[in-house]
Amino acid sequence: MSNVYMIDFRAQNERESTIEKLKKLFSQKEFQKIYKKDDLTAIKLHFGEKGNDGFISPVYVRQGVDFIKKCGAKPFLTDTNTLYKGSRANAIDHTITAIEHGFDYAVVNAPIIIADGLNSQDYEEVPITQKHFDHVKIASAIIAANSMLVLSHFKCHEMAGFGGAIKNLAMGCAPVVGKMAQHSARPLVRTSKCQACGACVETCDWDAYTIEENLAKFDSVKCVGCGKCLNICPHRAIVLNWDTDISEFIERMTEYAYGAIKNKQNKCLYINFINRVTPGCDCYGFSDASIVPDIGILASTDPVAIDQAAMDLVNQAVRLSNSVLPETIKPGEDKFRAIYPYIDSTIQLQYGEKIGLGTRQYSLIRV
Repeated sequence: MSNVYMIDFRAQNERESTIEKLKKLFSQKEFQKIYKKDDLTAIKLHFGEKGNDGFISPVYVRQGVDFIKKCGAKPFLTDTNTLYKGSRANAIDHTITAIEHGFDYAVVNAPIIIADGLNSQDYEEVPITQKHFDHVKIASAIIAANSMLVLSHFKCHEMAGFGGAIKNLAMGCAPVVGKMAQHSARPLVRTSKCQACGACVETCDWDAYTIEENLAKFDSVKCVGCGKCLNICPHRAIVLNWDTDISEFIERMTEYAYGAIKNKQNKCLYINFINRVTPGCDCYGFSDASIVPDIGILASTDPVAIDQAAMDLVNQAVRLSNSVLPETIKPGEDKFRAIYPYIDSTIQLQYGEKIGLGTRQYSLIRV
């Protein structure tokens, strides 16, 4: 069983700030031994796509930087370039986006290093010998770092059910070629719902969509499986092709998470921010309304346990009335399945436990 520590976003009687509570979260004894003097420490986070505002606040990230420096280590902020051609597809645009979103040195007190290099060509092969991969491709700066602090915005995800620490490690530590290796599912167009509006054509970076005879046509050969199109259709005509095994995608993703931290046993701390729990990923150039109230921030040395705890807390929460969740959903019911009915989001937890990434058994300790 793994410890998962929690601070609540509710201000208690003493009206203590979230910043002060975050400092208490980092001060737990078992976290003090992770970062050693002169460790090159990667702070793995998501800088947010342009137009998105659901990413973790730089003010919170600063607390992680200060904690690592207090331990004597040398932190840097990092992420990898994207599979789709948005505002983070190369290291220059990626860094500019990060700075525009507030991750400037003056704010966070740490430099930005894009882990897979200028054009996502900097990576190493890591042997894992698992079901889907013998080797995985992990960004060079992630491999070279002595330790990691993994900061994850916990939210829903249109292919994994939810995105937390496991997905942050998997997609977030892989170069473009590694992201492509993980994706196995492809979308399809439900012609009965298609209105030939062209939103898919405009969105797709790989020219996999065209409009022909007043219908959207999809070319699976051109598709790389990035999933960017899934939430963009206003008529919900684009869905995942369930003939392609989505569970295999989730397993591949989980194996990549395993590979990302293989050389960092007992050298990683995971923080999940359960606020602005949106229906879609922060990779979109917009942010939808939250599905539940802001809950809190979790910390653990176990990526499976922290994601299990975050999922449980979201499912236990009440539904927000202006969200995409159906009005019939009750506290305790699976909110991720309610939004994405064909995705079993627990696969990443089950498979992660199976391959030794962590345990689903946790003790929730409120700080």
